[in-house]
Amino acid sequence: MKQGPRFDGQVVWITGASSGIGAALAEAFARDGARLILSARRRAELEQVAARCGGEPLILPLDLERSDELASHVSAVLGRFGRIDVLVHSGGVSQRSRVADTHLHVDRRIMEVNYFGAVALTKAVLPTMLKASSGHIVVVSSVMGKLGTPLRSAYAASKHALHGFFDCLRAETAGQGLFVTLICPGYVKTDISKNALTGDGSPKNEVGRDIEHGHPVDRTAQQILVAVRARRSEAYVGAFGKERLALFLKRLAPGLLESLARRSVPQ
Repeated sequence: MKQGPRFDGQVVWITGASSGIGAALAEAFARDGARLILSARRRAELEQVAARCGGEPLILPLDLERSDELASHVSAVLGRFGRIDVLVHSGGVSQRSRVADTHLHVDRRIMEVNYFGAVALTKAVLPTMLKASSGHIVVVSSVMGKLGTPLRSAYAASKHALHGFFDCLRAETAGQGLFVTLICPGYVKTDISKNALTGDGSPKNEVGRDIEHGHPVDRTAQQILVAVRARRSEAYVGAFGKERLALFLKRLAPGLLESLARRSVPQ
């Protein structure tokens, strides 16, 4: 894959930067020379990430569920840096529960964080990018944005929604200097399954086997950085063994994939 230019001096805003892929991306962009804005709910964790990045990142705590506050955060960033070159949507929450056992408020919360949070922040940032005829929006989605497996209904729905929205945005702004990259990780070794919501909204507090043996998060972040440099429209990252097979079956043998998915439902 073509490497593309470095991000020396570019202003890169990362949500979900307190842990997992977001934190690893912060370090990767910092090594590439970017000026960082780090956002998530937990300031203490953001400060730890900022210390590892070096330089002077702007620590900007925010809650993606509180979409009415996001425009004011954009104003704060523009007041400090004057522009936003790259916006990375890495904040989100996963799920581990059957549809029949998942309370509707859990579905709504996952959509608010994963989908509406990203949409609201994008809409607040978009005018300044379009005015400058320059900008790059990076969305950390998932293989679940392409298919569905048991126990992840709300999570998969939110990721499918991201693909629909940002594919439309890419088409609408073609030729206006705006780039949109959708990133589809497979299993990556993070706390995503430990923090996943169960049917009543409480955290799972258990690391899944696939996640425990997932792709190293720092190597995943480097793959994402390469895809963003190359301005890819969509990129699949991680070790990507059985995930690639699932995507292949989804397209060419959906019945077989459905049969395999049924067998994977916990009894």
